[in-house]
Amino acid sequence: MSPKTTGLSAWLTDDAPASRAQANLGRAYDIFRRLCRNPLAALGMAILLVLVICAAFAPWIAPYSPIGQDLPNRLLPPSAAHWMGTDELGRDIFSRVVHGARLTLLIVGLVAVISAPVGLILGAVSGYFGGWVDRILMGITDIFLSLPKLILALAFVAALGPGIENAIIAIAITAWPPYARLARAETLTFRAAEFVQAARLAGGSHARVIGLHILPLCTSSTIIRVTLDMAGIILTAAGLGFLGLGAQPPLPEWGAMISRGRAFILDQWWVATMPGFAIIVVSLGFCFLGDGLRDVLDPKSGDKA
Repeated sequence: MSPKTTGLSAWLTDDAPASRAQANLGRAYDIFRRLCRNPLAALGMAILLVLVICAAFAPWIAPYSPIGQDLPNRLLPPSAAHWMGTDELGRDIFSRVVHGARLTLLIVGLVAVISAPVGLILGAVSGYFGGWVDRILMGITDIFLSLPKLILALAFVAALGPGIENAIIAIAITAWPPYARLARAETLTFRAAEFVQAARLAGGSHARVIGLHILPLCTSSTIIRVTLDMAGIILTAAGLGFLGLGAQPPLPEWGAMISRGRAFILDQWWVATMPGFAIIVVSLGFCFLGDGLRDVLDPKSGDKA
């Protein structure tokens, strides 16, 4: 290890950080080190890193166009020219899987950005105020939780119409209730804590107390839950695509690719198997990383060192 690296490492692990930025960077560095010591979490990070690289550099990684047809070369098996074979229109499946990583990241990213903050805020407000506010918000939450996510998403997409934008909205609408329940449970544990009472006695408004003192304490649990839920979001999006309600042709969405390949599953197995394999690997990557984050961020998980 070079002196420069040693100096940076010592700065990040300083027990008495000189600024908030140093403290935040040190915490992130400590979380990263602990994740790297967990083999499954490290594998999950590697899988997601590959996914991000494929999404960012898809035009340079993919050897062929993801939508260009080549009918004379249709349904070719995996080979040196086409690593994952070709589909019924002669399109290179590897190129379509690589470009499909962009759609996958777009879906999971937007769903997480929409649903997690909504559930976090609603749950914190419900747990903080209690009473009729809690009964109303949790009653609505329980209604959503009582229905299967995929069925509920199908209903919303049927109402909004097929398309990737409407699929994202439908999945986000069905994904927020678990975060609301989690945030409410976390808020109930410390809404009567001394630091909350002190903030209120100091003149802090309800919005300020919730935003500055309660929501940050619920963030770690929410991040863990979001990461673990990514696999379910991917499967829901793939299910909508499989039924023709998600991304529309010729977009290379993995679920839609499986749907088109099922007609050839017995003879040309690679058409449906390759995008299905991509879904499984990425879902496992999120699950492995989520388990690692739970071990690192959850204070009730025991010794994290």
